[in-house]
Amino acid sequence: MEDYHVAKFAQIQDNELGLFAIYDGHVGDRVPAYLQKHLFTNILREEEFWEDPTLSISKAYESTDQEILSHSSDLGRGGSTAVTAILINGRRLWIANVGDSRAVLSRKGQAVQMTTDHEPNTERGSIETRGGFVSNLPGDVPRVNGKLAVSRAFGDKSLKSHLRSDPDVQNTDVDVDTEILILASDGIWKVMTNQEAVDIARRTTRDPQKAAKQLTAEALKRDSKDDISCVVVKFR
Repeated sequence: MEDYHVAKFAQIQDNELGLFAIYDGHVGDRVPAYLQKHLFTNILREEEFWEDPTLSISKAYESTDQEILSHSSDLGRGGSTAVTAILINGRRLWIANVGDSRAVLSRKGQAVQMTTDHEPNTERGSIETRGGFVSNLPGDVPRVNGKLAVSRAFGDKSLKSHLRSDPDVQNTDVDVDTEILILASDGIWKVMTNQEAVDIARRTTRDPQKAAKQLTAEALKRDSKDDISCVVVKFR
């Protein structure tokens, strides 16, 4: 198992923060374990966090990746995707990601995808500009230099010159129509649509942990071949 997650609340400067994340590792679990321990800490240490969360999240993603690369002798040659969500005082949500772990909101029962999957084919230009290539072998997914199936990731020192670690960052109000947030690794999204995931989660909306277990069970039932991690956050 190379997936790690975060789901906790913290009180900081009279503000309540909900901190939620999925880290989907590859080639070992040391990088996602490092992210689980350090990424949110690094984000909240940024001086401008309360004035400019978007900038602070982006800076912390990049600096954390540099930390991982500088400790590659201990952390190994692997890497990790990330999707993070920070809920500020129950009213505003900041979502960021690198890779193909995804965040989906339910608004009035309708699925709204809040992240972009960073896949080699969609970011081919960036990869080739950096001197890499995208392989498209029959029966396989597109891969950076024939190896990695995502175009952005933490770690992956041997491929880093061809990869990005800057996140896409989105923010949104949590209003009366906002019901559920689902964060999940690609083991979920390869076997079900965003709307199917929302429908399953809404059926067990009183218990978000149970909803996450239901989503995982359904992915296994659909013969998902990847590691499966899921966090469900209930707003109403």
